[in-house]
Amino acid sequence: MASLWRAVMGDNTTPSTDDYDGVEFWVNPERTGWLTKQGEYIKTWRRRWFVLKQGKLFWFKEANINRGSKPRGVVPVANCLTVKGAEDVLNKQFAFELSTRSDTMYFIADSEEKKEDWINSIGRSIVQHSRSVTRDEILDYDHDSRK
Repeated sequence: MASLWRAVMGDNTTPSTDDYDGVEFWVNPERTGWLTKQGEYIKTWRRRWFVLKQGKLFWFKEANINRGSKPRGVVPVANCLTVKGAEDVLNKQFAFELSTRSDTMYFIADSEEKKEDWINSIGRSIVQHSRSVTRDEILDYDHDSRK
């Protein structure tokens, strides 16, 4: 998942405590639960505990997390473009994907209901935390100054 991390962060760093932006992931998360995720280099599937809070999706080896827990990874969902079902892509039941401009991360939930709950929660978080388009970024074709 390092390439997804680099894609959303725009560099070659790995997650550090500075990347949490002060998010106390161990207190009142928006969603938690077990998901199986595909490894980046060796495409094996590993079961991890996921925590969604304040626009960041953290994952851990174990479910009993606290202030001293170190995430195995974190993705700022504001940099993600889509979250959607991926059963047809992976040919696996309850699969979904989270995509950036340059990478896609795959997950498998334990049930259809949990898959839909994760898709909805992550989708809401993407919308809530995505950068708003500024006025300068809107190209008005009727009043294009480049003509």
